[in-house]
Amino acid sequence: MEKRRLSFWEIWNLSFGFLGIQMGFALQNANASRVLQIFGADVHELSWFWIVAPLTGLIVQPIIGYYSDKTWTRLGRRRPFFLTGAVLASFGLILMPNADMFTAFMPALWVGAGMLMIMDASFNVAMEPFRALVADVLPSDQRTLGFSVQTVLIGIGAVIGSWLPYVLTNWVGIENTAAPGKVPLSLMLSFIIGAAVLIISILITVFTTKEYSPEEMELINGAIEEEVIEESSLLNIFTDFKNMPTTMRQLSWVQFFSWFGLFGMWVFSTPAIAHHVYGLSLDDTHSTTYQNAGDWVGILFGVYNAVSAVYAFFLPAIAKKVGRKKTHALSLIIGGIGLISIYFAPDENWLILSMFGIGIAWASILAMPYAILAGSIPPRKMGVYMGIFNFFIVVPQIINALIGGPIVKYVYDGNPIYALVISGVSFLIAAALVSKVKDVDDEVIIKNT
Repeated sequence: MEKRRLSFWEIWNLSFGFLGIQMGFALQNANASRVLQIFGADVHELSWFWIVAPLTGLIVQPIIGYYSDKTWTRLGRRRPFFLTGAVLASFGLILMPNADMFTAFMPALWVGAGMLMIMDASFNVAMEPFRALVADVLPSDQRTLGFSVQTVLIGIGAVIGSWLPYVLTNWVGIENTAAPGKVPLSLMLSFIIGAAVLIISILITVFTTKEYSPEEMELINGAIEEEVIEESSLLNIFTDFKNMPTTMRQLSWVQFFSWFGLFGMWVFSTPAIAHHVYGLSLDDTHSTTYQNAGDWVGILFGVYNAVSAVYAFFLPAIAKKVGRKKTHALSLIIGGIGLISIYFAPDENWLILSMFGIGIAWASILAMPYAILAGSIPPRKMGVYMGIFNFFIVVPQIINALIGGPIVKYVYDGNPIYALVISGVSFLIAAALVSKVKDVDDEVIIKNT
Protein backbone atom coordinates (compact mmCIF):
# COMPACT_ATOMS: atom_id res chain seq x y z
CA MET A 1 0.00 0.00 0.00
CA GLU A 2 1.25 3.48 -0.89
CA LYS A 3 0.24 6.87 0.44
CA ARG A 4 -2.32 8.66 -1.71
CA ARG A 5 -1.12 11.80 -3.46
CA LEU A 6 -3.15 14.77 -2.28
CA SER A 7 -4.46 17.66 -4.35
CA PHE A 8 -3.29 21.18 -3.57
CA TRP A 9 -6.48 22.05 -1.70
CA GLU A 10 -6.34 18.87 0.34
CA ILE A 11 -2.81 19.85 1.38
CA TRP A 12 -4.13 23.35 2.10
CA ASN A 13 -6.85 22.00 4.42
CA LEU A 14 -4.34 19.62 6.00
CA SER A 15 -2.33 22.59 7.26
CA PHE A 16 -5.07 25.21 7.61
CA GLY A 17 -5.01 25.05 11.41
CA PHE A 18 -1.52 26.52 11.30
CA LEU A 19 -3.05 29.82 10.17
CA GLY A 20 -4.73 30.19 13.56
CA ILE A 21 -1.77 28.82 15.51
CA GLN A 22 0.55 31.32 13.90
CA MET A 23 -1.90 34.20 14.28
CA GLY A 24 -1.83 33.58 18.03
CA PHE A 25 1.93 33.00 17.98
CA ALA A 26 2.45 36.28 16.10
CA LEU A 27 0.36 38.21 18.60
CA GLN A 28 2.53 36.72 21.33
CA ASN A 29 5.84 37.40 19.56
CA ALA A 30 5.05 40.98 18.56
CA ASN A 31 3.36 42.06 21.77
CA ALA A 32 4.42 39.92 24.77
CA SER A 33 7.45 42.13 25.57
CA ARG A 34 5.26 45.21 25.20
CA VAL A 35 2.61 43.79 27.56
CA LEU A 36 5.24 42.74 30.11
CA GLN A 37 6.83 46.20 30.01
CA ILE A 38 3.40 47.75 30.55
CA PHE A 39 3.07 45.55 33.64
CA GLY A 40 6.46 46.77 34.90
CA ALA A 41 9.25 44.62 33.42
CA ASP A 42 12.63 46.32 32.75
CA VAL A 43 14.20 45.82 29.31
CA HIS A 44 17.07 43.67 30.63
CA GLU A 45 14.55 41.41 32.41
CA LEU A 46 12.49 40.61 29.31
CA SER A 47 14.50 37.59 28.20
CA TRP A 48 14.13 36.08 31.70
CA PHE A 49 10.35 36.29 31.51
CA TRP A 50 10.44 34.74 28.04
CA ILE A 51 12.47 31.78 29.31
CA VAL A 52 9.35 30.01 30.57
CA ALA A 53 8.20 29.60 26.97
CA PRO A 54 11.10 27.51 25.59
CA LEU A 55 11.47 25.67 28.90
CA THR A 56 7.92 24.36 28.63
CA GLY A 57 8.58 23.42 25.01
CA LEU A 58 11.68 21.47 26.02
CA ILE A 59 9.57 19.33 28.36
CA VAL A 60 6.29 19.19 26.45
CA GLN A 61 7.35 18.56 22.85
CA PRO A 62 8.99 15.11 23.04
CA ILE A 63 6.32 13.84 25.44
CA ILE A 64 3.54 15.00 23.15
CA GLY A 65 5.39 13.53 20.16
CA TYR A 66 5.78 10.20 21.93
CA TYR A 67 2.14 9.92 22.92
CA SER A 68 0.89 11.12 19.54
CA ASP A 69 2.84 8.23 17.97
CA LYS A 70 1.17 5.76 20.37
CA THR A 71 -2.37 7.19 20.46
CA TRP A 72 -5.37 6.41 18.30
CA THR A 73 -8.79 7.87 19.10
CA ARG A 74 -12.02 8.60 17.27
CA LEU A 75 -10.39 11.89 16.21
CA GLY A 76 -7.27 10.10 14.97
CA ARG A 77 -3.63 10.12 15.94
CA ARG A 78 -2.40 13.71 15.83
CA ARG A 79 -5.65 15.71 15.78
CA PRO A 80 -6.56 15.33 19.49
CA PHE A 81 -3.26 16.93 20.47
CA PHE A 82 -3.36 20.03 18.31
CA LEU A 83 -7.05 20.55 19.12
CA THR A 84 -6.26 20.44 22.86
CA GLY A 85 -3.30 22.77 22.36
CA ALA A 86 -5.47 25.25 20.48
CA VAL A 87 -8.08 25.38 23.24
CA LEU A 88 -5.45 25.96 25.96
CA ALA A 89 -3.60 28.57 23.87
CA SER A 90 -6.88 30.43 23.36
CA PHE A 91 -7.33 30.74 27.12
CA GLY A 92 -3.78 32.12 27.40
CA LEU A 93 -4.41 34.66 24.63
CA ILE A 94 -7.54 35.95 26.34
CA LEU A 95 -6.07 36.12 29.84
CA MET A 96 -2.56 37.54 29.22
CA PRO A 97 -3.59 41.15 28.41
CA ASN A 98 -6.13 40.92 31.25
CA ALA A 99 -3.56 39.82 33.83
CA ASP A 100 -4.27 42.91 35.95
CA MET A 101 -7.62 41.30 36.83
CA PHE A 102 -5.72 38.94 39.13
CA THR A 103 -3.74 41.50 41.14
CA ALA A 104 -5.63 40.47 44.28
CA PHE A 105 -3.70 37.18 44.10
CA MET A 106 -0.31 38.20 42.66
CA PRO A 107 1.32 41.04 40.65
CA ALA A 108 0.03 41.48 37.09
CA LEU A 109 3.59 41.04 35.77
CA TRP A 110 3.82 37.52 37.18
CA VAL A 111 0.35 36.61 35.96
CA GLY A 112 1.27 37.91 32.50
CA ALA A 113 4.46 35.82 32.51
CA GLY A 114 2.40 32.79 33.57
CA MET A 115 -0.02 33.33 30.70
CA LEU A 116 2.98 33.56 28.34
CA MET A 117 4.07 30.15 29.64
CA ILE A 118 0.60 28.65 29.14
CA MET A 119 0.36 30.07 25.62
CA ASP A 120 3.74 28.83 24.52
CA ALA A 121 3.30 25.40 26.08
CA SER A 122 -0.05 25.10 24.30
CA PHE A 123 1.39 26.22 20.96
CA ASN A 124 4.04 23.55 21.46
CA VAL A 125 1.35 20.93 22.10
CA ALA A 126 -0.24 21.92 18.79
CA MET A 127 2.73 22.55 16.50
CA GLU A 128 4.80 19.38 16.34
CA PRO A 129 1.84 16.94 16.03
CA PHE A 130 0.77 19.20 13.15
CA ARG A 131 4.18 18.86 11.49
CA ALA A 132 4.11 15.11 12.12
CA LEU A 133 0.66 14.97 10.51
CA VAL A 134 2.07 16.45 7.29
CA ALA A 135 4.85 13.87 7.26
CA ASP A 136 2.35 11.08 8.09
CA VAL A 137 -0.13 11.88 5.35
CA LEU A 138 2.05 13.01 2.42
CA PRO A 139 4.31 10.82 0.27
CA SER A 140 7.98 11.88 0.37
CA ASP A 141 7.93 13.70 -2.97
CA GLN A 142 5.07 15.96 -1.75
CA ARG A 143 6.63 16.86 1.59
CA THR A 144 8.48 19.95 0.37
CA LEU A 145 5.19 21.20 -1.08
CA GLY A 146 3.37 20.25 2.14
CA PHE A 147 5.74 22.12 4.43
CA SER A 148 5.83 25.05 1.99
CA VAL A 149 2.02 25.31 2.00
CA GLN A 150 2.20 25.15 5.78
CA THR A 151 4.67 28.05 5.66
CA VAL A 152 2.29 30.04 3.43
CA LEU A 153 -0.52 29.59 5.96
CA ILE A 154 1.84 30.43 8.81
CA GLY A 155 2.71 33.63 6.96
CA ILE A 156 -0.91 34.60 6.37
CA GLY A 157 -1.86 33.96 9.99
CA ALA A 158 1.17 35.83 11.26
CA VAL A 159 0.45 38.85 9.06
CA ILE A 160 -3.09 39.08 10.38
CA GLY A 161 -1.94 38.64 13.98
CA SER A 162 0.94 41.11 13.68
CA TRP A 163 -1.09 43.83 11.97
CA LEU A 164 -4.29 43.50 13.99
CA PRO A 165 -3.43 45.97 16.81
CA TYR A 166 -2.36 48.61 14.24
CA VAL A 167 -5.50 48.04 12.15
CA LEU A 168 -7.83 48.29 15.14
CA THR A 169 -6.19 51.56 16.18
CA ASN A 170 -5.63 53.29 12.83
CA TRP A 171 -8.51 51.94 10.75
CA VAL A 172 -11.19 51.21 13.33
CA GLY A 173 -10.31 53.99 15.76
CA ILE A 174 -9.87 51.95 18.93
CA GLU A 175 -7.50 53.52 21.50
CA ASN A 176 -3.94 52.16 21.70
CA THR A 177 -3.11 54.00 24.91
CA ALA A 178 -4.24 53.35 28.46
CA ALA A 179 -3.48 54.32 32.04
CA PRO A 180 -0.08 53.18 33.39
CA GLY A 181 -0.15 49.47 34.14
CA LYS A 182 -3.13 48.87 31.84
CA VAL A 183 -3.07 47.19 28.41
CA PRO A 184 -4.69 49.28 25.64
CA LEU A 185 -8.11 48.13 24.42
CA SER A 186 -6.85 47.64 20.84
CA LEU A 187 -4.28 45.13 22.05
CA MET A 188 -6.75 43.37 24.31
CA LEU A 189 -9.27 42.92 21.47
CA SER A 190 -6.52 41.67 19.16
CA PHE A 191 -5.74 38.81 21.54
CA ILE A 192 -9.43 37.88 21.87
CA ILE A 193 -9.90 37.83 18.07
CA GLY A 194 -6.74 35.74 17.75
CA ALA A 195 -8.15 33.18 20.18
CA ALA A 196 -11.38 32.85 18.14
CA VAL A 197 -9.55 32.45 14.81
CA LEU A 198 -7.25 29.84 16.36
CA ILE A 199 -10.15 27.59 17.40
CA ILE A 200 -12.02 27.97 14.07
CA SER A 201 -8.99 27.22 11.87
CA ILE A 202 -8.02 24.14 13.90
CA LEU A 203 -11.56 22.78 13.58
CA ILE A 204 -11.37 23.16 9.79
CA THR A 205 -8.33 20.86 9.69
CA VAL A 206 -9.88 18.44 12.19
CA PHE A 207 -13.04 18.00 10.12
CA THR A 208 -11.52 18.00 6.60
CA THR A 209 -8.42 15.81 7.05
CA LYS A 210 -8.33 12.03 7.29
CA GLU A 211 -5.42 10.32 9.02
CA TYR A 212 -4.20 6.86 8.13
CA SER A 213 -5.24 4.28 10.69
CA PRO A 214 -2.57 2.21 12.51
CA GLU A 215 -3.42 -0.75 10.26
CA GLU A 216 -3.00 1.35 7.11
CA MET A 217 0.30 2.74 8.39
CA GLU A 218 1.54 -0.80 8.96
CA LEU A 219 0.68 -1.70 5.36
CA ILE A 220 2.38 1.45 4.04
CA ASN A 221 5.52 1.09 6.12
CA GLY A 222 5.53 -2.69 6.47
CA ALA A 223 8.61 -3.21 4.37
CA ILE A 224 10.63 -0.75 6.43
CA GLU A 225 9.03 -1.52 9.74
CA GLU A 226 10.33 -5.08 10.16
CA GLU A 227 12.44 -4.06 13.14
CA VAL A 228 12.95 -5.45 16.61
CA ILE A 229 9.84 -4.53 18.58
CA GLU A 230 10.88 -2.55 21.63
CA GLU A 231 8.96 -2.32 24.86
CA SER A 232 6.77 0.76 24.74
CA SER A 233 7.93 3.26 27.36
CA LEU A 234 8.16 7.01 27.70
CA LEU A 235 11.77 6.47 28.77
CA ASN A 236 12.50 5.35 25.19
CA ILE A 237 12.67 9.05 24.37
CA PHE A 238 16.17 9.11 25.88
CA THR A 239 17.21 6.12 23.75
CA ASP A 240 15.71 7.74 20.66
CA PHE A 241 17.60 10.94 21.44
CA LYS A 242 20.88 9.02 21.69
CA ASN A 243 20.14 7.16 18.43
CA MET A 244 18.86 10.14 16.45
CA PRO A 245 19.53 10.01 12.70
CA THR A 246 22.75 11.60 11.45
CA THR A 247 20.80 14.18 9.46
CA MET A 248 18.99 15.34 12.61
CA ARG A 249 22.27 15.65 14.48
CA GLN A 250 23.72 17.78 11.67
CA LEU A 251 20.60 19.92 11.42
CA SER A 252 20.67 20.53 15.17
CA TRP A 253 23.49 23.07 14.82
CA VAL A 254 21.73 24.86 11.98
CA GLN A 255 18.58 25.05 14.11
CA PHE A 256 20.53 26.22 17.16
CA PHE A 257 21.91 29.35 15.52
CA SER A 258 18.71 30.02 13.54
CA TRP A 259 16.51 30.03 16.65
CA PHE A 260 19.07 31.82 18.83
CA GLY A 261 18.75 34.67 16.34
CA LEU A 262 14.96 34.52 16.13
CA PHE A 263 14.55 34.63 19.90
CA GLY A 264 16.73 37.71 20.17
CA MET A 265 14.67 39.42 17.48
CA TRP A 266 11.32 38.59 19.11
CA VAL A 267 12.34 39.67 22.61
CA PHE A 268 14.24 42.87 21.85
CA SER A 269 12.67 44.32 18.66
CA THR A 270 10.17 46.59 20.42
CA PRO A 271 12.60 48.19 22.93
CA ALA A 272 15.41 48.27 20.35
CA ILE A 273 13.34 50.04 17.69
CA ALA A 274 11.66 52.36 20.21
CA HIS A 275 15.08 53.43 21.51
CA HIS A 276 17.36 53.24 18.44
CA VAL A 277 14.94 54.37 15.70
CA TYR A 278 12.29 56.43 17.55
CA GLY A 279 14.82 57.96 19.95
CA LEU A 280 12.91 57.15 23.14
CA SER A 281 14.58 56.61 26.48
CA LEU A 282 14.82 53.01 27.63
CA ASP A 283 12.47 53.61 30.57
CA ASP A 284 9.68 55.06 28.39
CA THR A 285 7.04 52.30 28.19
CA HIS A 286 3.81 54.31 28.48
CA SER A 287 3.99 57.27 26.08
CA THR A 288 1.92 57.50 22.91
CA THR A 289 5.16 57.33 20.88
CA TYR A 290 6.13 54.09 22.60
CA GLN A 291 2.72 52.57 21.83
CA ASN A 292 3.06 53.74 18.22
CA ALA A 293 6.50 52.11 18.08
CA GLY A 294 4.96 48.89 19.42
CA ASP A 295 2.22 49.01 16.78
CA TRP A 296 4.88 49.61 14.09
CA VAL A 297 6.85 46.58 15.26
CA GLY A 298 3.65 44.60 14.74
CA ILE A 299 3.44 45.96 11.18
CA LEU A 300 7.09 45.06 10.58
CA PHE A 301 6.56 41.54 11.89
CA GLY A 302 3.57 41.30 9.58
CA VAL A 303 5.76 42.35 6.65
CA TYR A 304 8.34 39.63 7.24
CA ASN A 305 5.57 37.08 7.61
CA ALA A 306 3.88 38.29 4.41
CA VAL A 307 7.19 37.99 2.56
CA SER A 308 7.63 34.48 3.98
CA ALA A 309 4.16 33.49 2.78
CA VAL A 310 4.94 34.61 -0.79
CA TYR A 311 8.47 33.21 -0.80
CA ALA A 312 7.18 29.86 0.46
CA PHE A 313 5.28 29.41 -2.83
CA PHE A 314 8.62 29.48 -4.65
CA LEU A 315 10.56 27.29 -2.24
CA PRO A 316 9.64 23.94 -3.90
CA ALA A 317 10.74 25.20 -7.32
CA ILE A 318 13.96 26.75 -5.99
CA ALA A 319 14.76 23.61 -3.97
CA LYS A 320 14.14 21.43 -7.01
CA LYS A 321 16.52 23.57 -9.05
CA VAL A 322 19.44 24.02 -6.62
CA GLY A 323 18.67 21.58 -3.79
CA ARG A 324 17.17 22.10 -0.36
CA LYS A 325 20.51 22.74 1.36
CA LYS A 326 21.60 25.58 -0.94
CA THR A 327 18.11 27.06 -0.80
CA HIS A 328 18.19 27.12 3.00
CA ALA A 329 21.75 28.48 3.23
CA LEU A 330 21.06 31.34 0.80
CA SER A 331 17.82 32.22 2.59
CA LEU A 332 19.60 32.39 5.96
CA ILE A 333 22.31 34.66 4.53
CA ILE A 334 19.67 37.08 3.22
CA GLY A 335 17.92 37.01 6.60
CA GLY A 336 21.15 37.69 8.47
CA ILE A 337 21.85 40.73 6.33
CA GLY A 338 18.28 41.91 6.95
CA LEU A 339 18.69 41.74 10.73
CA ILE A 340 22.04 43.51 10.75
CA SER A 341 20.66 46.26 8.49
CA ILE A 342 18.21 47.34 11.24
CA TYR A 343 21.15 49.06 12.95
CA PHE A 344 21.72 51.27 9.90
CA ALA A 345 18.08 52.20 9.17
CA PRO A 346 17.69 56.02 9.07
CA ASP A 347 14.01 55.90 10.04
CA GLU A 348 11.21 53.42 10.78
CA ASN A 349 10.09 53.14 7.14
CA TRP A 350 13.47 51.76 6.06
CA LEU A 351 12.92 48.86 8.43
CA ILE A 352 10.43 47.42 5.94
CA LEU A 353 13.38 46.61 3.66
CA SER A 354 15.09 44.79 6.54
CA MET A 355 11.95 42.72 7.03
CA PHE A 356 12.07 41.46 3.44
CA GLY A 357 15.34 39.71 4.17
CA ILE A 358 14.11 38.35 7.49
CA GLY A 359 10.93 37.05 5.82
CA ILE A 360 12.95 35.03 3.30
CA ALA A 361 14.91 33.39 6.11
CA TRP A 362 11.77 32.76 8.18
CA ALA A 363 10.04 30.95 5.30
CA SER A 364 13.01 28.67 4.84
CA ILE A 365 13.43 28.03 8.59
CA LEU A 366 9.81 26.89 8.78
CA ALA A 367 10.00 24.57 5.78
CA MET A 368 13.44 23.37 4.71
CA PRO A 369 14.75 21.76 7.93
CA TYR A 370 11.53 19.74 8.30
CA ALA A 371 11.50 18.70 4.65
CA ILE A 372 15.13 17.57 4.98
CA LEU A 373 14.53 15.87 8.32
CA ALA A 374 11.39 13.90 7.36
CA GLY A 375 13.27 11.69 4.90
CA SER A 376 15.67 10.49 7.59
CA ILE A 377 13.15 9.57 10.32
CA PRO A 378 11.66 6.07 10.82
CA PRO A 379 7.92 6.49 9.99
CA ARG A 380 6.73 4.84 13.21
CA LYS A 381 8.72 7.39 15.25
CA MET A 382 7.75 10.49 13.26
CA GLY A 383 5.99 12.15 16.21
CA VAL A 384 8.64 11.54 18.85
CA TYR A 385 11.50 12.61 16.56
CA MET A 386 9.63 15.76 15.53
CA GLY A 387 9.28 16.42 19.26
CA ILE A 388 12.95 15.73 19.94
CA PHE A 389 13.86 17.99 17.01
CA ASN A 390 12.18 20.76 18.98
CA PHE A 391 15.06 20.50 21.50
CA PHE A 392 17.19 22.29 18.95
CA ILE A 393 14.61 25.06 18.75
CA VAL A 394 14.04 25.61 22.45
CA VAL A 395 17.58 25.09 23.82
CA PRO A 396 19.02 28.09 21.93
CA GLN A 397 16.05 30.16 23.10
CA ILE A 398 16.69 29.13 26.71
CA ILE A 399 20.38 30.04 26.39
CA ASN A 400 19.51 33.40 24.82
CA ALA A 401 16.91 33.98 27.53
CA LEU A 402 19.51 33.37 30.25
CA ILE A 403 22.33 35.44 28.80
CA GLY A 404 20.52 37.90 26.52
CA GLY A 405 19.32 40.30 29.21
CA PRO A 406 22.63 40.48 31.13
CA ILE A 407 24.55 40.95 27.87
CA VAL A 408 22.26 43.85 26.90
CA LYS A 409 22.69 45.40 30.36
CA TYR A 410 26.42 44.91 30.94
CA VAL A 411 27.96 44.53 27.46
CA TYR A 412 25.70 46.72 25.31
CA ASP A 413 25.25 49.36 28.05
CA GLY A 414 21.48 48.79 28.03
CA ASN A 415 21.06 49.30 24.26
CA PRO A 416 19.08 46.33 22.85
CA ILE A 417 19.77 47.19 19.19
CA TYR A 418 23.01 45.18 19.43
CA ALA A 419 20.99 42.08 20.34
CA LEU A 420 19.41 42.32 16.87
CA VAL A 421 22.83 42.64 15.24
CA ILE A 422 24.01 39.48 17.04
CA SER A 423 20.84 37.74 15.83
CA GLY A 424 21.88 38.56 12.28
CA VAL A 425 25.37 37.16 12.84
CA SER A 426 23.78 34.02 14.26
CA PHE A 427 21.82 33.55 11.01
CA LEU A 428 25.05 33.78 9.01
CA ILE A 429 26.67 31.07 11.16
CA ALA A 430 23.62 28.84 10.63
CA ALA A 431 23.95 29.33 6.86
CA ALA A 432 27.57 28.19 6.95
CA LEU A 433 26.63 25.03 8.89
CA VAL A 434 24.01 23.93 6.33
CA SER A 435 26.84 22.60 4.12
CA LYS A 436 27.51 19.87 6.74
CA VAL A 437 23.97 18.42 6.49
CA LYS A 438 23.18 15.21 4.62
CA ASP A 439 19.81 15.42 2.82
CA VAL A 440 18.68 11.80 2.32
CA ASP A 441 15.64 12.57 0.14
CA ASP A 442 17.63 14.91 -2.12
CA GLU A 443 20.25 12.21 -2.69
CA VAL A 444 17.54 9.70 -3.61
CA ILE A 445 15.89 12.15 -6.01
CA ILE A 446 19.23 13.00 -7.67
CA LYS A 447 20.08 9.28 -7.98
CA ASN A 448 16.70 8.50 -9.55
CA THR A 449 17.08 11.30 -12.09
